[in-house]
This record gives sequence, C-alpha cells and structure tokens, in this order.
Amino acid sequence: MRFFLWTIDSIFTQFPNFLILMYDRFTEGGDFVEYVVKAKQFLLEHEVKTDGYLHIKDGVFNEFVNGIPENIDVVDWSDYTIAPGLFDSHIHGINSYDVMDGKNVAIHEMSKALMKIGVTRFLPTTLTSSQGDLERAIIAVIHAVEEGLEGAQSEGIFLEGPFFTEKHKGAQNPAHFMDPSVEQLTKWQLLAKGHILKLALAPEREGSLAFIEQLRNDLFISIAHSDATYDRCNEAVQKGANQFVHLFNGMSGLHHRAPGVVGAAFMNEQSFAEIICDGHHVHPDMAVLAARIKGQNLVLISDCMRAGLMPDGEYYLGEFAVTMKDGIARTASGSLAGSTLSLIDGVKNLTKWSGLPLHDVWHLASLSPARSVGKDKTLGSIAAGKVADFVVLDETLSVVSTTIDGVEKYRRSK
Repeated sequence: MRFFLWTIDSIFTQFPNFLILMYDRFTEGGDFVEYVVKAKQFLLEHEVKTDGYLHIKDGVFNEFVNGIPENIDVVDWSDYTIAPGLFDSHIHGINSYDVMDGKNVAIHEMSKALMKIGVTRFLPTTLTSSQGDLERAIIAVIHAVEEGLEGAQSEGIFLEGPFFTEKHKGAQNPAHFMDPSVEQLTKWQLLAKGHILKLALAPEREGSLAFIEQLRNDLFISIAHSDATYDRCNEAVQKGANQFVHLFNGMSGLHHRAPGVVGAAFMNEQSFAEIICDGHHVHPDMAVLAARIKGQNLVLISDCMRAGLMPDGEYYLGEFAVTMKDGIARTASGSLAGSTLSLIDGVKNLTKWSGLPLHDVWHLASLSPARSVGKDKTLGSIAAGKVADFVVLDETLSVVSTTIDGVEKYRRSK
C-alpha cells in the first residue's frame, strides 16, 4: 500500500461527486453501455487480429469475439485500425499551454489537445522552479482533475526536478536545485492529495540513496539530469530507482571505460528508459539501438512543451525564453528545451527507423509507459478487463477517433 493517501476529509469531500458521476452514467448512457467494434485490424495486447469483434461493456474491454452477440450495437470501423490509447508519461505542455502555468485551464486544454492526437492517459510534468510556482502547478493539476477532464485523463503528477545537478541541467533552472528531502516531498504530496506518482533526481546528490530507499514503495523514482557514475547509478537502481529519463539527454554518456548513466540504463535490464523519438534529441540509429537493448522496457515519451502543435516563434519553458525554429525548441544558450513532438509521431518515427512491426512500437507508447508506473493491470493495451481506451487510425496512422473509458470523446471532422 502506498504511503501517501488521501485524508478522510478528502474522501468525504469527493464522495458526493462520485455519486453524481454514477447517476449521470446510468441516466445518460455514459460508460454503462455495451457494444462491439468492427475494424480492418486490431492491435491487441499480444497479437494483431483482422477478423472478429472487440466487445466493450461498462467502459471496459471484454473478450475479442468471432461473432456479434445478440441484441448489441455494432460500431463499424471496417476500413480502419483499432489501437490502444497512447500514454504520455512525460509531457510539460502542448498547444500554447503548460503545466507550470499553474492554472486549471492549462490542464484542461492539454487534456483536450492530447485526445485529438491519440493520447488517452498522461502524467502532467513539472520542472525545476521556485517552490511557489511548483506548488501552484501541483494545485492546478489537482483542481482540474477534480473538476473533470474532458479528454485525456491524468494518471498522476511527474515531478521532473528539483533534485538535479548543474552539469546536465538542460532547460532546468539550477538556481532552484536542491538535495532530495523527504520532508519537502511530503509537503508537496499532501498538496497533491497523494497524486505525485513519479519523481526524477540525480543520484549523486547528497542523501539521494537514502531518499530512494525510503520512498521506493511510495512512488516511482527516475534518474535524470545527472552526471552520476555508472556505479552510483547501479546503487540507485538497487535502492529502488526503476527508470531513466529521456535516454542520452541530460545525462553522462556511454564510454567504454566509463559507462555512465547511459551504460547503467542499458545494463539494468529490468529498468525502464524513456526516449524522445523526434530525430533531434536522439539520432535515429541510437534510438533503434536502444529499442534492441531495452525491448519492452523502452518507453516512448513526447517531453513536449507548450510550443507543441504551434507555429515557430517565441515561447517560454518555465522561466526560460525559448525559440522554436523548424519545430525545434531551444533556449538562448542553444540547449534543447523539451520537444514539440506528438507522441504518435514518435511511434511513426521509430517504426520507420527500426522496421519493427507497428504492433510492437505502438505498445512502447501505451503499455510500456503504463508498466513503468504500475498502471498496466488496467491501462495500456486492449485486453479483457482493462479500461476501454482506444483510438481509430487511418492508413497514414492519423487519428480518426478517440475513445476513453468506453465513450467516444473525439472524432475528426470530414
């Protein structure tokens, strides 16, 4: 059981909302409906199916069936592909909005923009900033979630920072870096009502190993923006860190006499490694190498900032001015400042670069992210008993329709 739980007051506060939600679903159709989906092909968890029907009931996937059950509606996508909804486990912003805006509207607008590009679940991601700005961002996420997100659903907050070191700071502000503190994290977790799910740190910072060991059962800890040695990273993994943030970026590189953070990510087979497949953060061949080494423990992310889906121009990432040119966002010093990648484009890129089947690469952006944060029992793939999140794709892998919790939330206009 996780250490950070909602207070009794929070539970009673939310209970009336839960009753209202259940009433709305029963009276307005909501999730409590039953239908089957017909399509050209289905990317199921373990295989690709071309014949049969996907059975959905009460917002949950049932078994894949060969015939149509009696007296049941058929949703016909005969010319299209059905794939699980994507899970972006590392995203700062999109469509001019950012988590660090500290406003409910930013989270709502991110949710709506993401569903249109196939993302059904995401982790709103912060970055290193003043404590006031960080706390406002946390509160905004929680308030937006409590108000109800229209599109992609938040599965928890990812704190990217402030426990980093300066050498590989990237677009993180070193003025706010600090050593890991259980007391400080506890304060933030209380503000978040237990919804901080993932945290990144540099394991060379003082007290980091004890911090990881103490919190390993309470949230998922990643290694990021770090110049740690190979041995130090291995110690951190042994203490409980289970993933590496944006592989190759913001970390000591691979050298044959000093394997560094990248070497530790490759050698710890059970750890997860995020990667940004935009062709700028990582050379395509290095992305393919990472896929060969990490297999299903590679996690495709967008690391998108507010300039995603926007034209070239001037933007902000946290406190830093950023210029986007030709779709590449950089700070004044020339450092890459997050990405403007849509997660689905990362899937397309890695599929093209690697020659791997779409089925395999797609699950690196749906099931692998869910597995990396302990959500794979209910999310990330099309399998009986899981939440019915899926997208409809045309022959170019563009999103035609997005369904979340069994309810169609978006359909592309003709």
